[in-house]
Amino acid sequence: MARTSKKRQLATKALLDKLGKGKVKLEGDQKYMASFDSLKLAFAYDALVIARSEKDVGVTLKLANEHGVPVTTRGAGTSLTGSAAPAKGGWVLDVSKMNRIKIEKTKSMAIVGPGAVVGQIQAAAEELGLFYPPDPSSLKYSTIGGNIACNAGGMRCAKYGVTRDFVLALEGYLPTGEKVSWGGEYKKFATGYNIRDLWVGSEGTLGVVTKAVLRLLPKPEKKWTILVAFDSDIKALEAVQKLLGEGQNPSILEFLDQNSVYCAEEIAGVKLFEGLSLKPLLLVEFDGNAAQLRADKKRALAWATENGLAYREAKTEKETEVLWSARRACSPAMFSMGDSKINEDIVVPLESQAKFARFLKQMQKKWKINAPTFGHAADGNFHVNIMYTRSDKEECKRAKCAVADLMKKVCQLGGTISGEHGIGLAKTPFMTVARNEAEMGAMKAIKKALDPKGILNPGKIFQEYEVWDKTLEKVKLPWDKKPIVRG
Repeated sequence: MARTSKKRQLATKALLDKLGKGKVKLEGDQKYMASFDSLKLAFAYDALVIARSEKDVGVTLKLANEHGVPVTTRGAGTSLTGSAAPAKGGWVLDVSKMNRIKIEKTKSMAIVGPGAVVGQIQAAAEELGLFYPPDPSSLKYSTIGGNIACNAGGMRCAKYGVTRDFVLALEGYLPTGEKVSWGGEYKKFATGYNIRDLWVGSEGTLGVVTKAVLRLLPKPEKKWTILVAFDSDIKALEAVQKLLGEGQNPSILEFLDQNSVYCAEEIAGVKLFEGLSLKPLLLVEFDGNAAQLRADKKRALAWATENGLAYREAKTEKETEVLWSARRACSPAMFSMGDSKINEDIVVPLESQAKFARFLKQMQKKWKINAPTFGHAADGNFHVNIMYTRSDKEECKRAKCAVADLMKKVCQLGGTISGEHGIGLAKTPFMTVARNEAEMGAMKAIKKALDPKGILNPGKIFQEYEVWDKTLEKVKLPWDKKPIVRG
């Protein structure tokens, strides 16, 4: 703690006295691994607090507020934007050990701690015939606290909604260390301001969750999957509008552009259609009861025949896995186009998707950069993966310019700069592109009201930060996909 102020040292000593060495780490590998998240931009900080109870959280925040110590809350650290990294130092509050999961079948609710892993919540619910739909790609690792902080989504969002749509109540602490509850184990709540929803998506800047009550649904009886190839990216996205315009409601509707398919087919070696290659794809899945699926299947096959070049439907679980192979392979195979990736999770309105596809082609040509794109076509949340070589300064510059053009364009099209990753550090330069002065002022006023000393996750969302020239940590995290590089 030699680099910290005397006041900060005294605060950390008080924290150590209150919680003990078992819960407060001042050095070591565990502390180092909490200095960054999946963005892999590390920051020096004073102490790691491993909270095991809500009391630990309250004690930490009360001391932090009293002494003006920054606190960054984290779960697994799967955030891609730096939102779980201690940008202003201070203390990191790790709530991953607070991982209780209790399923209330009669109420169709899950009562969970912030450290509960999303995939484990889903599994516990399904054992009782229930269903928690939000499904971020990191669900085997990411915690519900982090999902709430970023309002995480996933592939099933078009039909079922995002994390916010399943949060019935939150319990936790204000930055001052005061205990609060926003709702309870009931489904109606109209008692005062809805601060629960302010916490959802606030990236840990307004409070710390210690308990969440989640809404569960009946588990769907069956599912059916079809993969459709199209002549062009634009044709594929126009077909999305036609499918949804017919009143179809797929649980999953994933788009893979031509570049993404190239990565899956030519680099990863995934072959899906005999005699047909490098064609953009739509992966469509329906779920529900048997009667509903029969109707959905009939209409979807007619749509695929009329609009696509070819299609494959899955009649067994094994065939379903084959159809999913392209979607799973394309991301790691993108590293054949560069050793670094910027995954921007932008949102574009349905009616603007074809225009967006045209822009992507122009953007890549203009900046001589590859940006394979895939994502959730039904809700317009696309992952634009700008690939570049980090050691090539000129290429870095072009990639940075491409990102700036991308953010401006999606806002011009009526969209926004993030659908499920949040802002964190990485997207702070573009907040004023997405939000006007009045909107920014309102958000800052809320932050000031709930966190008057500005101790919770400072430096995120509002303060512009440039990540491009920073050195990233060279470490493999459990959820990192192994790059596939050939040729």
